[in-house]
Amino acid sequence: MQVPLFPLNVVLYPGGPLPLRIFESRYIDMIGERMRNDAPFGVLLIREGVESGGSASTWDIGTLAKIVDFYQGSDGLLGVTAIGGQRFRLQSAERAADGLNVGEIELLPDEPRMALPDDFRPLAEILAGVLDDLGKLYENLPRQLDDAGWVANRFLEILPIRLEEKQELLASDDAMLRLDFVSQVLNSVKPTQ
Repeated sequence: MQVPLFPLNVVLYPGGPLPLRIFESRYIDMIGERMRNDAPFGVLLIREGVESGGSASTWDIGTLAKIVDFYQGSDGLLGVTAIGGQRFRLQSAERAADGLNVGEIELLPDEPRMALPDDFRPLAEILAGVLDDLGKLYENLPRQLDDAGWVANRFLEILPIRLEEKQELLASDDAMLRLDFVSQVLNSVKPTQ
């Protein structure tokens, strides 16, 4: 499968929202084409380099993104909201004549739905409150607070942890490993009594 690639300094998880402000013509064209064809694009975390200019190298595991909303900002820039879909592994990439990166990808299996274990129910309660406070980006996101992978992914996209850690956990299809990590992070910042 071949998709246009969008290297970013963000890790997109399946089911998660991705707000973008588009200003480079190659990405404006790509967004238009993806919207016309109701097709996803690939999001990959930048390993080295920068978002603009096209000279970034990326990690190999990414997430497909589907556009769900767009608008023109007061500054004239195109605003887009996408939702993370299936994870993929980048097999190869090339740069098109317009500067857009295009990749040959292998789709990774969807993580099976897993009931949130009772030990982690408090995490779902915390997450529900946090998502309520995050506003518009999360208000229309269908909530799956009883799904272990969904709860872990939402925490991982909002926790202030290193991007490399987020990337490593994106590559894992073990929801319990991700939940344990989230629990450890939250416990490490608990106030002492």
